[in-house]
Amino acid sequence: QVRLVETGGGLVEAGGSLVLSCAASGRTFDPKAMGWFRQAPGKEREFVASIEWAGDRILYADSVKGRFVITRDNGKNTLYLQMDGLKTDDTAVYYCAAGAGEHLLAGISVNVYWGQGTQVTVSS
Repeated sequence: QVRLVETGGGLVEAGGSLVLSCAASGRTFDPKAMGWFRQAPGKEREFVASIEWAGDRILYADSVKGRFVITRDNGKNTLYLQMDGLKTDDTAVYYCAAGAGEHLLAGISVNVYWGQGTQVTVSS
């Protein structure tokens, strides 16, 4: 079993920054990729960014490209999302995901483990 715990959400003004973290644990934790998704009120969950766990592939949604940066610390089994230039449209619950297949590297959440989510609220 894999456990993912997100931290770092909060309230920030538009133009501000936040860093989200996702700590992974579990004896079976050996992902191909990890990623971030978000879900705003009344909307479907959408892809934000993903990163290959033991490689160089990274993918961003067009809506966050140039503003968000996804990184990982393999030694700490931790995933990060640096979010700069936040906009009110970025307000959502942000979820961490981990998967053993290639789907996350294409922005698709198939057969993944999910964290419980962390709320990010951007005020105008």
